This record gives sequence, C-alpha cells and structure tokens, in this order.
Amino acid sequence: MNRERALKVVLVLVGLLFLAGIYPLIVFGRQGPAVAMMLSVYVTLGIFLLLAVRNPSANRSLIAFTAWSSFAHAAVMAVQAYQKLIERGELLGVAALVVIGVALIALAPAKQSVELAAAAGA
Repeated sequence: MNRERALKVVLVLVGLLFLAGIYPLIVFGRQGPAVAMMLSVYVTLGIFLLLAVRNPSANRSLIAFTAWSSFAHAAVMAVQAYQKLIERGELLGVAALVVIGVALIALAPAKQSVELAAAAGA
C-alpha cells in the first residue's frame, strides 16, 4: 500500500470516528454543554476529513491541524488524568489521540514547491 492510499485510509477512519460523535452529541448534548461543544467541533472536523480524502495534498493544513490538535487534546487529557480530574480510563482516549496524530504526521503529503503548485493551478 503506498503512502497516499494509507493516508486516505487513515483520513476515512479518523473522519468516521469523529463523525460518530454525532450520536452522543444528540443523545447527551443537554447533559454536558462543554462536551456538546467539543463533540460539535469533532463532528465538523470528521466531515472535512472525509472531504479531504479526495485530494489530501490540497488539504495539508487541515491534516496538520487534526494531528496537532489531537496531540494538544491528548496532553490536556493526560494532565487531567494525572491530577485525577478525570478517570484513569480516559487514558485510552489519550492513546487513541496520540496514534491519530502520529499517523497523520507520518503520512502527511509532502509540501509542494511553488512551481509545482502554480503548474497544478494553471
């Protein structure tokens, strides 16, 4: 499997995973406003990741944002688990977010040179 195909598979899997957040958003949205806000961002991100599958190179910044925001979210959750603000079981989410971030960074499309980008746009 080549790198671009692997990236597309990861984008679909992560996009569907994030999009699956719509169920708890609908069911539990009234119980936790902060969780509902976070899930709404992830559901939206999931939709855009699925759209990015068509042309990953044109969506480098979205892929980078998803990776780095996953690292940031994982770091916050890890600190919260360490401080016992959230349950230790949430560390599975930390691991999942780190795996997502690493996979997206490792498979991210290479930056196009200015000449290639201009030729592609012409």
